[in-house]
Amino acid sequence: MKRRVYYYDTDCSGAVYHANYLKFLEEARSEYLEARGLTVKGLLDQGVGFAIRRQEMEYKYPAFYGDTLDIATSVKEYTPYRIVFAYTLSNQDGRLIGKAETDLVCVGKDLKLIELPPAVKERLHAA
Repeated sequence: MKRRVYYYDTDCSGAVYHANYLKFLEEARSEYLEARGLTVKGLLDQGVGFAIRRQEMEYKYPAFYGDTLDIATSVKEYTPYRIVFAYTLSNQDGRLIGKAETDLVCVGKDLKLIELPPAVKERLHAA
């Protein structure tokens, strides 16, 4: 996924504010699922949601206002109840900005743990 860095993404130094990378990861994760025919809204309508269990971000180099980030997203692993996404973020020059992982658990409308639906597993396996 390509993501342009806007002024509102940055802090007073002109670099992307560290917490905004979480938004970028959310966008990349949503696009990853949509490319496989799964939408967050569609899953929520079926009573399937995801809660973040763990988030890791390793910052390598700052991204700046006007940069275009390339966020490569993949599924590192999945179990009956969890999905772990991995990301590599690079700028338009190919410079590594950071690496991240998001560990999600599958939950129902009541926010209790549920098993990943077969259709989700199937689509992730096909990735």
